[in-house]
Amino acid sequence: MLASPPVKVVILCGGRGTRLRNEVDTIPKALVKIGDMPILWHIMKTYDYYGFMEFVLCLGYKGEMIKNYFLTFEETSNDFTLDLRSKQQKVIHHQNAALEDWRISFINTGLETPTGGRVKKIEHLIDSDLFMLTYGDGLSDINIRELLEFHKEKKKIATLTAAHPSTSFGTVEVDSAGIAKSFKEKPMVDGLINGGFFVFDRRFFRFLKEDSVLEEEPLKELTRQKELAVYVQDGFWQCMDTFKQAESLNKMWEEGKRPWAAWEKKKYETNFLAR
Repeated sequence: MLASPPVKVVILCGGRGTRLRNEVDTIPKALVKIGDMPILWHIMKTYDYYGFMEFVLCLGYKGEMIKNYFLTFEETSNDFTLDLRSKQQKVIHHQNAALEDWRISFINTGLETPTGGRVKKIEHLIDSDLFMLTYGDGLSDINIRELLEFHKEKKKIATLTAAHPSTSFGTVEVDSAGIAKSFKEKPMVDGLINGGFFVFDRRFFRFLKEDSVLEEEPLKELTRQKELAVYVQDGFWQCMDTFKQAESLNKMWEEGKRPWAAWEKKKYETNFLAR
């Protein structure tokens, strides 16, 4: 009996990131660093932790920089010694990052292509019944194994992860006498938002066109057909839409507050679901 092909992870990293203008004037948003490594690497490490090591990157704005980053990953991430004349005697000093066991497809999906259109353009690369998808700018301590099991249990075409957003402002409760009852810095607020970690089966491609916006008609049509399951992520979740959010994530990293970095603990014990 032939083994089923591995479940691939599709990552949307082709947008311009206009609200992160301080950084993305020179590099694509997915290469903005958290600590010493780009946010894209952090996202891929999250999937790797659960055994998912085949990726499809949907490129657009400055996509060639993402290609070049991974083509020179070992040299860029570490110190090395080079014999300048021969170019052959190169010694890598792995003080930062060794090469990951990843298979990555780099696909140019167009400069102005909307999110759904980018996914449609990589349909030919999906050879398994299911695939996973996320954005190139969100970090979470989500349990990918539980997300996949939830999707299989619900037997729907798609599963969307819903996250609890937090306000960027402190909130205060005041009593009738004008005295503060409580103060919370950046608390979670009511309601759920699209947290960006999806599971789809191949039928989803029928809902996509090359001009589709993923978050508009495709997901709305799935909702009308009752084919969209929702996995609620109660733990850490944070997108990196603004320069301030990038600063906040970097501060967390520097202080050792890294709830999304599960790989710093140990390799996940059970990775058979990704194979």
